[in-house]
Amino acid sequence: MITAIALDDEPLALKLISQHCEKVEFLQLKKVFTDPNEAADYLASNKVDLIFLDIQMPDINGMQFYKKLTNPPLVIFTTAYSHYAVDGFNVDATDYLLKPFEYDRFLKAIYKVKEQMEFNTIQEVNLNSLFVKVNYEMVKINLKDIDLIEALDDYIKIHIKPMPVLTLMTLKSVLDKLPSREFIRVHRSYIVPVSKITKFNKTKIKVGGKEIPIGSSYGDVFDFLVKRSNILD
Repeated sequence: MITAIALDDEPLALKLISQHCEKVEFLQLKKVFTDPNEAADYLASNKVDLIFLDIQMPDINGMQFYKKLTNPPLVIFTTAYSHYAVDGFNVDATDYLLKPFEYDRFLKAIYKVKEQMEFNTIQEVNLNSLFVKVNYEMVKINLKDIDLIEALDDYIKIHIKPMPVLTLMTLKSVLDKLPSREFIRVHRSYIVPVSKITKFNKTKIKVGGKEIPIGSSYGDVFDFLVKRSNILD
């Protein structure tokens, strides 16, 4: 069962989402909101798998709202403005629905969510390692050995000892394979293992002997680390 909420300043848009959700037997819409503050309060104390999120709202842009969430659920952005599509995918949206959307298009988006959740579940079964392609071979990387993951154009560099590994992947694709409570993206170019952070403040993180900046689009990282600090090694 996929659990979801919806946030939109237009009641008619929320009604359409509710009607579509009722037709999907494996989707449960828990609540709908027109007030971003109420939605944020709900998410702070209730776990859901998905949020349907309007972009153009009076008090806050939906993407700004999403970026402020700690451990955000998967997101499907809903808006009447097509020019937001690229921005939506830049924040790793599962899909983007252009209003008014028909049920068939809505259902396609839900199946994307379902596939993503199933993929994440499979990945979480193996919490100790992952395989990456290096040249023409698949190489096993033990997660406990990762000191840092760095983006280099179309490649990523996985910093492990004695030598880093270079593989043709994106940061998003490797982050999807990592346990979400153990690795966090702090910048468009960096993913760090939480257990190896030795110092942090609102602008930078120290991993081993290397200082990593916290990107301007990752303002929730500091709050996340403050919450996790009592279990850091």
